[in-house]
Parts: sequence; structure tokens; C-alpha cells
Amino acid sequence: MFLRAQFSSQIASVADFALTILLTKVFSLYYVYATSLGSTFGGIINCVINYKWTFRTKECKKRNVAFKYVIVWFGSIILNTYGVYLTTEFMKEQPFVSDILGRFVDDIFLFSKVVVSLIVGLVWNYNMQRIFVYRNVNIRRYLPRKDKKSFKGTLN
Repeated sequence: MFLRAQFSSQIASVADFALTILLTKVFSLYYVYATSLGSTFGGIINCVINYKWTFRTKECKKRNVAFKYVIVWFGSIILNTYGVYLTTEFMKEQPFVSDILGRFVDDIFLFSKVVVSLIVGLVWNYNMQRIFVYRNVNIRRYLPRKDKKSFKGTLN
């Protein structure tokens, strides 16, 4: 399952990076916005592949998976967007890092995006999807219930 998840993640990452690079290079969109849009696009692709192939969740309702996936992917988008922003801005302030990376990478933010997306993908995305999103868990049992008896006692 881990290898299937990594393969799915790679397909989603290619889509994410392609859109991000297209938006920054061709349309001159600010890299933070392009990162956010690319992560969203990659997330949609990843969710579909994971539902149908990676985690093989036939017993989970699509609506429940989508709801839980949106929660997790929102966290992923925030982690990716701010992680890329903070890493890029930090590296821009370090002249020796900018000089070294500038020889290999056209835009420093691409290096940041690779590093941050790998960390977020392994630490956050995979674990949250495996443990939370694609498990058939009844969330309602964890929510507080209101007993009818307690309401009757308070009305008297």
C-alpha cells in the first residue's frame, strides 16, 4: 500500500509542479498563489487515484471520503504554501544559499517546493490519508451526544 501511495503521490506531484511552473513562468503569477493552486490541483488528482486504486476503499462512502479528504488536504495546502513561502524567503536572505542554488535552479522557490512537498507528503499526507481519510470510521461515535433524558430533566 505504501508503494501505491507513493506512486499516486508522484502522479499528483507532477500535475502540481506542472501547473505551478506554468502559472509562474507563463502567466507570471506570484509563486505563493501558484503553489496553492498547484497543490489544490494535485490534491484532487491524488484523492481520485487513492480512492480507486491506492487504498481500495469500496466500503467507504464517496461523500465521507471527500469530506475527510478536504479537511486533510486543506491542512496540506496550508503546510505546502506557507512552507514554500517561509523556506524561499529564508533562502533568499542567505546570500551563500542563493548563490549556490542559483547555479542549479532557475528559481529558488522550486527547490523549496520540492523539499517542502516531500516532507509534507511523507509526514502529513500519507499518514492522515492512511489513518483517517480512507478508513471506514463512524465519526459520529466520537462526537458528544445529547440524551433525551437529560433534556426531559431540565424541562421540569
